[in-house]
Amino acid sequence: MFDQGSGPVVVVIPGLHGRWEWMRPALRELARACRVISYSLRGDIGSTHVADSDLGFEAYTQQLDDVLDRAGVERATVCGVSFGGFVALRYASTRRGRVEALVLASAPAPGWQPNPQQARWLRRPWLSTPAFVATSPFRLWPEVCSTHPGLSARLRFFARQGLRAAAAPMMPPLMARRIREAQRLDFRADCARVEVPTLVVSGENGLDRVVPVTNTRTYASLIRNARYELLEGTGHIGVLTKPERFASLISDFAHAHTH
Repeated sequence: MFDQGSGPVVVVIPGLHGRWEWMRPALRELARACRVISYSLRGDIGSTHVADSDLGFEAYTQQLDDVLDRAGVERATVCGVSFGGFVALRYASTRRGRVEALVLASAPAPGWQPNPQQARWLRRPWLSTPAFVATSPFRLWPEVCSTHPGLSARLRFFARQGLRAAAAPMMPPLMARRIREAQRLDFRADCARVEVPTLVVSGENGLDRVVPVTNTRTYASLIRNARYELLEGTGHIGVLTKPERFASLISDFAHAHTH
């Protein structure tokens, strides 16, 4: 669990890989101006919560209840990154008394469907993982080129992120199960129940190769009191390629809406 900084409390929910360690650069930047809490999704190595298939998706909202309770926090700005956006959205719609504001960063919105490549991976997560990992640098190359001028800077970025990924390995079957659990829910109904100020953040069209930017942006029209911000020059992994800018957006929003 990550718990650093002081000021408005911001809880950052990791993406599909489930490990907060992958977001460490952005968390540290954000902790310069806020108290930042993050954690690994239940079932992952390092999480104190085991996977619970009986609870389904509700297991993630119950875990967030426990994270806030253990940290002694009653209310917080809740920020969901990518898949974590589903968790943040469901939490904001069902735990209204605990959420000051909501941030959805590069998050899939209602209507999102896996593309053919992602669908193949979901069907056979372990067998598809070697090819998925091997091709990841090629999928991310345009985004990394946009944020890191020069070959040496790009190679250093991949080396650093590779070390983080090796130290906090993903669990492919668990990741595939998370998507299947999310696909059973009507998140459009959750959008209608959200009453707190909401910030929707995405990278640029053409640079996000994971979730279409047009899909993420629909949150701005589905949720009352929502506004949209473009994280320029990056795509799906702005928490890694633009950690300072990402942290600045979230910090400003949290400070503006903390009572």
